Amino acid sequence: MARGYAIVDKIPSVLRARSGMLMAAASRLGPLLVFVLWTMVTVVLPGSDEGGWQPSRLGTAAAVTEEEHCTVERRAHLTYPEFMQHYAFLKPVILQGLTDNSKFRALCSRENLLASFGDNVVRLSTANTYSYQKVDLPFQEYVEQLLHPQDPTSLGNDTLYFFGDNNFTEWAPLFQHYSPPPFRLLGTTPAYSFGIAGAGSGVPFHWHGPGFSEVIYGRKRWFLYPPEKTPEFHPNKTTLAWLQEIYPSLAPSARPLECTIQAGEALYFPDRWWHATLNLDTSVFISTFLG
Repeated sequence: MARGYAIVDKIPSVLRARSGMLMAAASRLGPLLVFVLWTMVTVVLPGSDEGGWQPSRLGTAAAVTEEEHCTVERRAHLTYPEFMQHYAFLKPVILQGLTDNSKFRALCSRENLLASFGDNVVRLSTANTYSYQKVDLPFQEYVEQLLHPQDPTSLGNDTLYFFGDNNFTEWAPLFQHYSPPPFRLLGTTPAYSFGIAGAGSGVPFHWHGPGFSEVIYGRKRWFLYPPEKTPEFHPNKTTLAWLQEIYPSLAPSARPLECTIQAGEALYFPDRWWHATLNLDTSVFISTFLG
């Protein structure tokens, strides 16, 4: 089963018409010419499947990739009894195929979000595990001026990102179109946190209650430790710095569970699990916390 969202063909009508004419002519001349002419008229529209958000543009010094081997299970069409028995209180899992958020994804394109929420004031947080510093500014200013690839030398206190602290009244027209994973834990109430972050940015290790995190655009790499295994990290250094400075020296037994979540997938993390994130592209994501 293919992961993520289907990519819609958006070849302009003039090219569709021209390709049709060429193919009709080529069909009379043989299969080799059909292939050659089709190659000539096939185009890729930059960013057409990424909602206008910038894919990874990290420089060589800061380049990061997906892990060599994902160590978190991926489960397609997981049932609620299976979720409760194997994952809810035991370990993370990546969920596939449980919801269709195609409409929500379309609403989260760069153009649509700026048109709907560009003038809204949003609250930004710093990428420091123990800092509660907040900065308020218009959403459009954040997208156009601060949503850039991470400088690997930046400290957590100097790195601002948009996640959580959403004004639910202002963002309700968007959130009403989101379908969260259909699993709940007894005695919890779901709460959304919506975010957008640039390539190379991410939150260093921290923990909180259980929840789900779904990627809408981009890719987000996760690193997870169980509650009893406190990771080695500096609270004011970014995940990118941790990956470059500490991760390579970790013994295999000391390495975290890790995996890159693709668009259309949702990661479940149990209560009090340590986790850090690293956005491999400009990423749009939404978490459902079970508080």
